[in-house]
Amino acid sequence: MEHPYGYIKDGKVYLRGFLGRDDREIGEVKEDEASTISYFEARFEQIKDKVAKLKSDIAENQNKGSFLMKLIHLRDSLYQTDALGDFIPLIETLNEQEAFLNEIIQVNRSKNLEVKRTLIVEAEGMRDDTDWKNTAEFFKELKMRWIKTGPVEKEIHEELEQEFNDSIQTFFENRRHFYEGMALQAEENIKVYEALVVQAREAHDFPDAKMAFEISKRIQREWKEAGKVPAEKRQPLWDEFSKLNNRIFSRYKRTLNPGPTMHPREVLRKIETMVDELKKMAHQPTAYAVTTRAKAIQEEWKKLPAHKPKEANLPARSYQFFMDIIFEKAFLEKLAYGKFPGYDTMPIEEQNQIKSGILKDLLHRDQSELDTMQNNSDNFRVQTPDFEMMMRKKLSGLKRKVDVKNYILKQLSPRI
Repeated sequence: MEHPYGYIKDGKVYLRGFLGRDDREIGEVKEDEASTISYFEARFEQIKDKVAKLKSDIAENQNKGSFLMKLIHLRDSLYQTDALGDFIPLIETLNEQEAFLNEIIQVNRSKNLEVKRTLIVEAEGMRDDTDWKNTAEFFKELKMRWIKTGPVEKEIHEELEQEFNDSIQTFFENRRHFYEGMALQAEENIKVYEALVVQAREAHDFPDAKMAFEISKRIQREWKEAGKVPAEKRQPLWDEFSKLNNRIFSRYKRTLNPGPTMHPREVLRKIETMVDELKKMAHQPTAYAVTTRAKAIQEEWKKLPAHKPKEANLPARSYQFFMDIIFEKAFLEKLAYGKFPGYDTMPIEEQNQIKSGILKDLLHRDQSELDTMQNNSDNFRVQTPDFEMMMRKKLSGLKRKVDVKNYILKQLSPRI
């Protein structure tokens, strides 16, 4: 049976060759030849509809270039489709549409190239900018514009990408180096602040109030000239530094205005009275009233003459010893409350055991520090008497801390 675009032979259905291709078997007769021909003609009509639909989609859509690959796949499939009909007009239609799309794509790629070269110029203009925050946001936005811009010719794609990314990479590398440098400088600046705090501690313990004041003025000027560091690292150092310098100034001011003159015997009696009261308070349980009274006695002590009689040396040491006991016991009580839930409801014996355990840990630390300083004291010996006196004062302070804790520990020990 013959057909304008094919034929049936020996029960097989053939499509006549076109565009230089040979005849091709596309199926076989199932029921009868007429219905078989109708089936393959219907399949061709479906192919025609696909081509017409694609042409319509291209005409109606703005992003026409996106249909190019679909068109190519459809045209390639026409040479293998099992259907009866005139394929040549369909292929010609698709060829025309391909040429149309290629022309549009070429125009778009020229536009894309122009846009991308403009973006490259913008990137190069900002690559060395040092407004790190705003410029980083600028480059993020520029990168999005680059991504949204369509493709260019394959031959220059890599070159353009490299030019654009080089500028972005240069900026972010510069920013990284800047912040790394800032971090390193901050570490150096912290060492300066730490050294100034050490000098403030030494000046605070210096026997000569006037010389301590002169040192304080100098290191405060140096503090103002020191470089930047993160606030969270600088603040603790400043808290200690300012507190030490305030104390130095207060002591110096007292030497300028020593207050009312008191007879040495009156000073001695006043100190002995304070010591007697403090000794009694040191043996009492910790309470708000005890620490409040101890603070009031400290204020009374400040009103005594700076230069006390020689006979007051021993009572003065007792004053400091018992005062330390009172505040150490208060501190110990606070630690116990904080570390052991329900501490205030425990029996006294259990509370004492807890405080003894905490105190032993603190005592071990202080004793180790004292031993270390005693063992190394020879390394700090210099010719100046003031420095030797300062070292002796430090050792004396550490020893008193150890003695205070041992004294409290003995109070807490169960009596047999």
